Amino acid sequence: MNNNTENPWKTLSTIKVYQNSWITVREDQVLRPDGSPGIYGVVQCRVATGVVAIDKENRVCLVGQYRYPLNEYSWEIPEGGAEQNEDPLIAAKRELKEETGIFANEWRPLGERIHLSNCHSDEVAYIYLATKLQIGISNPEPSERLTVIWKPLAEVIDMTSRGEITDALSIIGIMRASQEIMR
Repeated sequence: MNNNTENPWKTLSTIKVYQNSWITVREDQVLRPDGSPGIYGVVQCRVATGVVAIDKENRVCLVGQYRYPLNEYSWEIPEGGAEQNEDPLIAAKRELKEETGIFANEWRPLGERIHLSNCHSDEVAYIYLATKLQIGISNPEPSERLTVIWKPLAEVIDMTSRGEITDALSIIGIMRASQEIMR
């Protein structure tokens, strides 16, 4: 492993190119590691959360929805974004209840923070394992049309291997949850 952790980039200036409720896009004028000038585009995001909700029968709750940027349907763990300065666990609990109607009595973090696409985004995510579940009524946002299904953990792992689940946060969460359960 390379222990050279000093930043070889130098930021000369930054301008905000675009902003909405979910992201800010900025363009930095930089000096690259080789000393030549360049630009670097960065997408700044809210903190992301994901929840692997597993019931007593070792079934995982999956949420299906159409993902506009991909122009395709996607199966995922319940996910969402934290509001500014909101604790990621609070956000995860809210998103699980909102998207699925599930309330969990037991929560465990599945590892430390992760970066979902660190080549162009500062997005940080936290994943949690939710157990001892109670099922209630969901209340998705108006922009969401969701399908909720339950699948055995082994089948969900196979879905990731077959490419039926392609969302990075979901794949990481499912793999970390399976390791946690096998301990």
